[in-house]
Amino acid sequence: MFSPLFGYTAKVLIGTSGWSYDDWVDVFYEREERMFQQYTRVFDTAEINSTFYKIPPPSFIAGLARSSPRGFVFSVKLHKEITHKKMVDPKLAVERDVRNFLKLLDPLKKQDKLGAILVQLPPEPKEKFPRFEEFLDILASMDGYRFAVEFRDESWISEETWKMLRERNVAYCIVDEPLLPPITVVTTDFAYIRWHGRGGRPWYYYLYSVDELREWVPRVLEVAKKVKVIYGYFNNHFRGFAPRNALQILTLLGLATQRQRIVLKRMDEYFKTRALEKVKQKFKALQAPSVRDLLSLLVSEKRLKRAEEMSDKELRYEDRGSEIVCKIRAYKIVIDLNEKAIVHDCADWQKLVESKRFCKHLAKLFLSLPQERATKLLETIISELDDWDFRYGD
Repeated sequence: MFSPLFGYTAKVLIGTSGWSYDDWVDVFYEREERMFQQYTRVFDTAEINSTFYKIPPPSFIAGLARSSPRGFVFSVKLHKEITHKKMVDPKLAVERDVRNFLKLLDPLKKQDKLGAILVQLPPEPKEKFPRFEEFLDILASMDGYRFAVEFRDESWISEETWKMLRERNVAYCIVDEPLLPPITVVTTDFAYIRWHGRGGRPWYYYLYSVDELREWVPRVLEVAKKVKVIYGYFNNHFRGFAPRNALQILTLLGLATQRQRIVLKRMDEYFKTRALEKVKQKFKALQAPSVRDLLSLLVSEKRLKRAEEMSDKELRYEDRGSEIVCKIRAYKIVIDLNEKAIVHDCADWQKLVESKRFCKHLAKLFLSLPQERATKLLETIISELDDWDFRYGD
């Protein structure tokens, strides 16, 4: 296959932001178990974005270093305590925080599996960061590491910003998103690109068309002339959109391997019927389904088993006919049958709402309802899944 990048010396690594998503099963993954191992058989890089929300234990990073194949590269998102809470203010001990974060990544660095560290700033104007340049000096003092900064406000788009980054060999994170234009500014010897999607709320619930991805081919070529390596990640993770788009752009760039082309063909066939239709088809194929059979269409086996292990004493619910209100552990669930809405407030549910999947708390509630009530309600939700609104909140 001819590659538009023929003759270029830049190494191009393209993957996705994260890999552990239930709604990638059947779409990208062939089974629910060993997702990471399945991922590494297709891609040679990934962005770890869970580190933005929670500092993982050292064993997690060590495990990734050990279980990933030779040559696999991880880029890692800096923790939000530094970027969003402390607003990268050096007076709030962020240098210590950054050094501790980098120390955590030693297993990756020692095996030459560490790509770039992504510093994603909150959507605030540059005036809110009076000591940003001092923070860049801290990053520049960390020898042997690559840093990229992602801005979320147009006030940063200026020659002054590029100059600050260039002087410290920090990359500008090139983005495709609603907030900022897709400008291909290069400020060091590597580039970092993130495709977030062009959706409304949220951006990430978006599948790029091939034509939209084709717009990026000349941009990638332009960048490749100026750098040694390009790290590119698709963050539009809902329903397997990210791996499909990543494989499509690798194909457009003439970089897709035979395995990647085979996986993309399988994904294309899947998307002809779409994920929700797949759920409906499985539902129609069930004969006299049990509550568990129906739940298995909406919740992963792992979460379903956890729900089954939960004690009945951990929840209380009131069935008011058109509304079911449940208190489970420290969380609340409201199912409004008139509005066709499910509202819940646990962190796992927040990750699942856009893909219309259940967390273990929802599964436990349905397992606790009278069998006939649970069965009829689940059949209604599944058959009308497009019409139901899954919301995060209390």
